[in-house]
Amino acid sequence: MDFQNLEALIAFAIENEKEAANFYEENSESEMMSGKKQMLKEFATEERKHQKMLEDYLATGVVDKLDDYRFNWIVDIKRSDYVDAVEYKPGMAYNELLMLAMKREEAALMLYNQLQDKAESDGAKKLFKMLCQEEAKHKLALETMYDDYMAKMGD
Repeated sequence: MDFQNLEALIAFAIENEKEAANFYEENSESEMMSGKKQMLKEFATEERKHQKMLEDYLATGVVDKLDDYRFNWIVDIKRSDYVDAVEYKPGMAYNELLMLAMKREEAALMLYNQLQDKAESDGAKKLFKMLCQEEAKHKLALETMYDDYMAKMGD
C-alpha cells in the first residue's frame, strides 16, 4: 500500500469499511435464521459507524469525539490465529459465521495498524489507533462468543 497523502489513506480505509458493511448487509439477506440474520446486520452497523467516523474526519479534518475517546488495552486471546479463514455460504453453521467474522476483524485490525504506521499527523495516528482499538474489541467479542459456543458444543 502506497498512498500519496493522508486523504488517499483515509479514502482507502472508508472503502474498506464500506466493503465490510456491504458484505454483512448483503449476506444477512441470505440467512433464513433470524438470529444469524440479526448478527450479520449488527456487524454491518458497526462497520457503518467506522465508515461515518472516517468520512467525518475526511470532510472536516477533525473528529470531535476523539478528544473524549478513552484508549484501553484490549486483550488478544488470539483465537482467530488458530482457525482457518472461511468463505461465506448461506446457511453456514453459527461457529463458521463467527470464524468468518473473527478473521475479517483480524484483517481489519492489521490494516489499521499498517495505516497508523503510515499516518503522518498526530490526528490521523490517533484516528487509526482508535480504529485499531475498535477492531480489537470486535475481534475479542467474536473470539469470546466462539469459545463460549464451542465449549457448549463440547469442544
